[in-house]
Amino acid sequence: MSDILVRTEPDLVAVVTLNRPARRNAVSLAMWRELQLVFRQLSDERDVRLVVLTGAGGHFCAGADISEFAAVRGDAAAGRAYEEAVDGCYEALSALGKPTVAAISGSCVGGGCALAMACDFRIADGTARFGIPAARLGVIYSVRECRMLLSLVGLAGAKRILFGGEIVGIEEAMRLGLVDGMAEGDVMRAAVDFAGSMRENAPLSIAGAKLILNALACDDLEAKAGAIEALMDRALESEDSKEGPRAFMEKRRPAFTGR
Repeated sequence: MSDILVRTEPDLVAVVTLNRPARRNAVSLAMWRELQLVFRQLSDERDVRLVVLTGAGGHFCAGADISEFAAVRGDAAAGRAYEEAVDGCYEALSALGKPTVAAISGSCVGGGCALAMACDFRIADGTARFGIPAARLGVIYSVRECRMLLSLVGLAGAKRILFGGEIVGIEEAMRLGLVDGMAEGDVMRAAVDFAGSMRENAPLSIAGAKLILNALACDDLEAKAGAIEALMDRALESEDSKEGPRAFMEKRRPAFTGR
């Protein structure tokens, strides 16, 4: 069975599941590469309005698969190639032009925590445990990973998490700003419900807002200016830009198609 499972549900939701439960879904180099392709493909799926990332077997993700480090990042050159694959995965997830929610149970540490941070939102249940143990492994969290962490928890919070390398529970994760909501029951259902209204709104509007906000957060407006202008033009010329005002005047819920 594949280490990455993708299923599309009838309510416009795609669920991406990390499927290595025996290793708490630790991500191998092959999985980093496959995830990048999956996220890019989902970005083009018109029948998907929400992407939920989760893990099998009661855990979200225990991070990168350390057992293969000697083979796949044994020297500086191999290490750089490995980091490029990881960074490409984060970029594809962050750039996915639809709302993304991490549905988190159990372990969410290291690279797994970064995967969750690359999503737009994070919903966790009471079993969730968060941490970034880079300082205990003698490695340095990457620039992109540090930037995602900083944007969520601020400078002091990021330093505390990275310097201490401690594992914290759901209450502390929420206090720090790592988590957007706590699931009282099924975490998958809670993640989908959290983004309920987002699935009903205009897909191009959401994609445009996400592109602009991410560019602002990364101080990347100049580089993204062309893509932003093209998406704004596309939205203005879309059927949805006519459907929204028409539905408002007719006092009904709009039926957006992303076209």
